[in-house]
Amino acid sequence: MSDQHESLEAGPHPAPIAVIGAGFSGTMAAIQLLARLPPHQSVLLCERAERFGSGRAYATGNPDHLLNVRAANMSAYPDRPSHFEDWLSKIAAGEAGTGAGNPAIGHGHVGIWRTPAGTFAARGLYGDYLAALLTEAVTGGSTPRLHLINDMIIDLVPDEDRLVMVAEGGRRVDVAGAVLAMGNLALPQEPESRFRGDPWNPAHDARLHPDHPVLIIGTGLSMVDAVISLRRHGFRGQIIALSRRGRIPAVHVRAAPWPRPDFTAAETRSITRLLGRIRREVASAAEARIAWHGVIDALRPVTDALWLGLPPADQARFLRHLRPFWDTHRHRSAPPTGAAIADEIEAGSLQVLAGKLVAIEDQTGEARVTYRPRGASEPRTLGVQRIFDVRGVGRVADTTDPLLRNLIGRGLVRAGPFGLGLAVRPDLTVLGASDTAARLWTLGPLLRGAYWECTAVPDIRNQAVDLARSVAAAQEPSASLEPSAQA
Repeated sequence: MSDQHESLEAGPHPAPIAVIGAGFSGTMAAIQLLARLPPHQSVLLCERAERFGSGRAYATGNPDHLLNVRAANMSAYPDRPSHFEDWLSKIAAGEAGTGAGNPAIGHGHVGIWRTPAGTFAARGLYGDYLAALLTEAVTGGSTPRLHLINDMIIDLVPDEDRLVMVAEGGRRVDVAGAVLAMGNLALPQEPESRFRGDPWNPAHDARLHPDHPVLIIGTGLSMVDAVISLRRHGFRGQIIALSRRGRIPAVHVRAAPWPRPDFTAAETRSITRLLGRIRREVASAAEARIAWHGVIDALRPVTDALWLGLPPADQARFLRHLRPFWDTHRHRSAPPTGAAIADEIEAGSLQVLAGKLVAIEDQTGEARVTYRPRGASEPRTLGVQRIFDVRGVGRVADTTDPLLRNLIGRGLVRAGPFGLGLAVRPDLTVLGASDTAARLWTLGPLLRGAYWECTAVPDIRNQAVDLARSVAAAQEPSASLEPSAQA
């Protein structure tokens, strides 16, 4: 692409708003912006990957990669809670039944699973759903206002009352503001090894030898997906999964609802008291023959308030000691995938280890991985043919993302609490080095730290509504730039 500078204004029309990242966060932001910006202002949706709308999470073509949230909670619209379920029903109505013993409804390369715990759809199918919403947004109306830019955005440069958006290919576009919606940041791949592979790439899987084990670093939901992917593409050998605590995600069950606890002020200001209260709620639920899942679900509407109410020292204690336990209880597997992982562990084909990764040494034909088992003083070594690192997401403070690094260097953004995400105001404007907000907003995983519930579909769809209102208000000539309290 040639180096060019362009303005998408037409006559008196204002410069567009750019949304950088076209996964779920960016897609929802773009759709809500179209509904709330002036009818003559356009939206640019920028994505470096080939496919818009799905992001990495929903781009998978593996029908065994299931959503870890029930379909009933996956609508893209807060005011239309059954929108995704209705879409699924239309898909299901046009398809015949499925294979023996499989309660799924086929849809090309994806499916729908109905279980006692609820309906769970394949993630690729959800990607199709998001793509359909984007297609409608791009083609709707007499004058299309949503424009797609398939390029990597590497910089945003202030220029008087606007920003100049710079793409890797050299394209430069004037924008009135930008929404940072890049989703989860990549984790640095350390220690380095030539035996590291991409767990979502079937080409790697096809070359694996069945008599030599592979190692997955991390034991969360991405580990579950990696195991499912390896088996789907024919690997039948030993899989070893390693994490500091060796905990795997819990599985969704059918659980009766539990009333939201009425926490005392003292409980909301102490992680110790808060944990004690939650444990008592779980015990009370058990006496009423209600699974703990109902208690955790009851906390969803107040989790952010609880997080923000804790002193920083207690937030740090949560991150250091309790986060793995919260994640495995809060972010659960769909029943079919949970059952598949349980079968693997019982058969011994999947071994889950608790320990700290110490070093990786490349040798001829394999990597020698040294780890220290949890509670042990002496390290142990594994010989593996491939390493798949799925430990989770990176921090803004450590990111190598070129756009974020440039914005941090310019002082337009800064890392938020604990370096996890970006510093923001309650209206989702991003704070720079001097506590001033540029014409930048964010949502989704980049809010981590300032908020806690910021990665699941139900949370992000609500954030998208609030963000669109904030951006629309800022487009008004009388919009106030007075600072408000930071989240």
